[in-house]
Amino acid sequence: MTGYLPPEWAPQAATLLVWPRADGDWGDGLADARDVHARMTSALATCQPVLLLAPDPEARHDIEQRRDLAANPAISLIDCPVDDIWIRDYGPLTTFRDSRRTALDFRFDGWGGKFPARRDDEATRRLAADGWLGDVSYQAETLVLEGGSLEVDGRGALLTTRRCLLGENRNPGSYQATFEALFADCFGVDRVHWLDHGELIGDDTDGHVDTLARFVPGNGIVYQGCDDSRDDHYQPLQTMADELATLRDSSGQPYVLHELPLPAPIHDPDDGHRLPAGYANFLIANGCVLMPAFDDPADAVARAVLAAALPDRRIIPVDCRALIRQNGGIHCAAMQLPAAPDHD
Repeated sequence: MTGYLPPEWAPQAATLLVWPRADGDWGDGLADARDVHARMTSALATCQPVLLLAPDPEARHDIEQRRDLAANPAISLIDCPVDDIWIRDYGPLTTFRDSRRTALDFRFDGWGGKFPARRDDEATRRLAADGWLGDVSYQAETLVLEGGSLEVDGRGALLTTRRCLLGENRNPGSYQATFEALFADCFGVDRVHWLDHGELIGDDTDGHVDTLARFVPGNGIVYQGCDDSRDDHYQPLQTMADELATLRDSSGQPYVLHELPLPAPIHDPDDGHRLPAGYANFLIANGCVLMPAFDDPADAVARAVLAAALPDRRIIPVDCRALIRQNGGIHCAAMQLPAAPDHD
């Protein structure tokens, strides 16, 4: 029997988050990044359990000083050394075979060798060995594969970008057919949508789909748009929208498309380069959605789009300007542990 990877809106047992460490890349943005994480953690803890990883003793001490986190029974504090907070890309992809839960641990190489990743790459094995992933069968994989590079709809379709998965900097010599066979066996996927267009300036993941287009219930795709023809994003995102319009689900029907606005450009305060700010990097949890916010008028528009696409969940905006300084967002910083397979 093939495996099954539940979509993000399936019931969740918990969310994994990682506290930013002091000797990482945050510099003078560390305090702001930790405050964002505190808001994310508290918001998620109103919906489901949170497993909060402390990468070192200083990080644990900082968390313990925040009584609203340390005293919350829905939050479990875990000592686990990691390099960075982006656990979406090195955390477990939890699948099911005959209702047996399996934590798939794909290799993580720092997005094609761009950043140190040894401790990140060991995190899933460590969490499984220490029992934090629950009753799972741990399975190490040989391919490099990041959780942010793929989306599933729970009905046999997977959405990804060709530029990321087939780039030579991750799995040299691998072919599209290699991934499609893997997705069929491990995830129960019989239809792979390979996007050839769309990117955010400043993105260092080589085009992770979770910054561009996301499956939602009701045969929907929420995607990052741009309606300003003067913006450098306009042409690539318009071309991606045209590409999405041609996709068909397993029953041959077009997807219901929900376009997100693009916030005004945000630039790095140190060197001025444009940061990859967008709204597609939202996080779905039980009963709520954490939405990236940027103190921008487009925040309200994005919130309305997500409320229409996910009407059964409360939309919680979280100011992500501190996270985007390190080229990531809410979805990048979290990984869900599904409670049970959901084939509906």
